[in-house]
Amino acid sequence: MIRVAIADDQPMIRDGFRLQVRYAPDLELAGEASDGRQAVALARTQLPDVLLMDVRMPVLDGIEATRAIVADPATASVRVVVLTTFDVDEHVYAALRAGASGFLLTDISPEDLLAAIRAVAGGGALVAPQVTRRLIAEFAARPSAGRADRSMLGPLTEREVEVLRLVAGGLTNAEIAERLVLSPLTAKTHVSRILTKLGLRDRAQLVVVAYESGLVVPGREH
Repeated sequence: MIRVAIADDQPMIRDGFRLQVRYAPDLELAGEASDGRQAVALARTQLPDVLLMDVRMPVLDGIEATRAIVADPATASVRVVVLTTFDVDEHVYAALRAGASGFLLTDISPEDLLAAIRAVAGGGALVAPQVTRRLIAEFAARPSAGRADRSMLGPLTEREVEVLRLVAGGLTNAEIAERLVLSPLTAKTHVSRILTKLGLRDRAQLVVVAYESGLVVPGREH
């Protein structure tokens, strides 16, 4: 059973997601919050597998709430998925940098919502990888993003850098294995080692690093 929590300051949005979670046979509602501070407390007390987090909330916004949850070893297992109205949103980008596992639009279909929750809970690929990559590329390409810092990749071997580039391209572990003629287990091990070496917890942050380091250049992803 996948335990899901919902944090949003709009009751109607919480109601909609609550119903969708309750109707799914493999999901269980782990609680609700109406501001960021409550969301952090909810994560600590209930330890949901997935926390759907509105990026704009009172008291403590979704970015700071995400950062607090990710930084706390006690809530390290909680996967935060940011909820937003607009897909190209600097707040969502900041949330991904803070440790969110991906983001969803609030008008997502029930089928896509459930599929996304299951994917994130299972530690799978990015939620909506094409949209997530487009968002990251959009903000990484802006002058305000600063110059690419290749030193971010310093701890990685040449093979790990190659794997990181493919992760940023949205490939699954199985697809990476096929591309590099590796076993799926070896590909998975490479991804795990990259996460460990860079101090990251999720494939979403790997994509951010790939762009911000200059390993992947916006507009030349392929």
